[in-house]
Amino acid sequence: MYSEEIQKLLDKNGIKVGDQIMLSKGATQLEGELMPKANIGGKDTVIIKMKDGYNVGIKLTSDLKIEKLSSGVANIGSFPKVALKHDKSAPNVTLIYTGGTIGSRVDYETGGVSMLLKPEELLYKVPEIQDIANISVDMLMSVASEDLSYMEWVKIAESVTKAFNNGARGVIITMGTDAMHYTAAALSFMLRNLDGPVVITGAQRSSDRGSSDGFINLVSATRLAAFSDIAEVGICMHEQSSDGRCIFIRGVKARKMHTSRRDAFRPINDKPMAYVDKNGSISYSKGYNKAEAKKPSTLELKTKFDPKVALVKVYPNSDPKIIDFYIREGYNGIIIEGTGLGHAPVSTKHDEFMWLPHIKNALDSGLIVGMTSQCLYGRVHPNVYKNLRLLSNLGVIYCEDMMPEVAQIKLCWLLGNYGKEKAKSMLGSNIAGEIHRRLEFDEFLV
Repeated sequence: MYSEEIQKLLDKNGIKVGDQIMLSKGATQLEGELMPKANIGGKDTVIIKMKDGYNVGIKLTSDLKIEKLSSGVANIGSFPKVALKHDKSAPNVTLIYTGGTIGSRVDYETGGVSMLLKPEELLYKVPEIQDIANISVDMLMSVASEDLSYMEWVKIAESVTKAFNNGARGVIITMGTDAMHYTAAALSFMLRNLDGPVVITGAQRSSDRGSSDGFINLVSATRLAAFSDIAEVGICMHEQSSDGRCIFIRGVKARKMHTSRRDAFRPINDKPMAYVDKNGSISYSKGYNKAEAKKPSTLELKTKFDPKVALVKVYPNSDPKIIDFYIREGYNGIIIEGTGLGHAPVSTKHDEFMWLPHIKNALDSGLIVGMTSQCLYGRVHPNVYKNLRLLSNLGVIYCEDMMPEVAQIKLCWLLGNYGKEKAKSMLGSNIAGEIHRRLEFDEFLV
């Protein structure tokens, strides 16, 4: 709510929220759409949305002049109903909405960012996707990605299966970015023998910001879902901070590497499966699973999941008794995020920091223990140093070039679907592209 002084000035000039106005102060003139005043900050500031999408606030002073240019939308934040198009010659794509910044806008009552609630709000913002494919929208949930549990991952996997069974050529999943790569990894294991692309996308910046990346991400994701021959789960986001092209990263090889940049997602120990230019063209890398045209669906759901697998990070002076805690709590596995080639403190001069006996206790108690690296790039190796061999000889499984979170999700999935003995033998084997036996290390560094 604006201050009484500002409201009087607006009423005097017949100005309402949504109108196009001109603000003049001295030699400065700003044109934009009058926005509601958020219930935060000072009330003596007029807020307008500029043509470039950015909001600007001008403090009320005696020399501020406000001129109405034209009438606008009476109800900011409302969206007209968008009719879903259908063209028999166009591919069918299902968009599964789960929440996140790509489907969010500023709530001008609170000043914070809130998630959209209706599909037309997203389609209204990006109408171009209906010119690419026949879009059907599944409003599955509206949850921040960090709040998703494996139970929501199962629901998403079931919705993907339903979409393909109903004739979708490809599926788009819109969601938040913070834990997007966890969901991508889980779906990569849960959806066996895919026969089409599953494209996860999102945005680093909300849809009503001039710098939003969501529009290009969603258009690129739609092109991949509609026309690519990739039969894998992947993440489609900006390749660079500018609006050049998007990359499609394998779901078990993607990592969010920056808190806010548009190009936050990078492939780890891998190349992008595909690139999508702004003009819509798709170019491919080698080594991905291809969909086979007119092939009967082979998609199989394996969604059982054992959440009793811990991800533990070692560091200097770390207390190894954390391992004992997970044993007492009845956990079935532990993935250790070690240093370098897969080290943990096993030969220290101080017993209280010695991880070796605690890891042995876990293995003797029947837990599966896997080793990954905090380095992310490269792979762990059990035989290079003596300390590595001490752990390997105990029965710790070295997880090749898997990222720590992927190894943790994989072990949860293996234990849920195959039981402990088979999970132990499968942890070090490639299932969904999470392990590459040979790496060209320098190619993948950012």
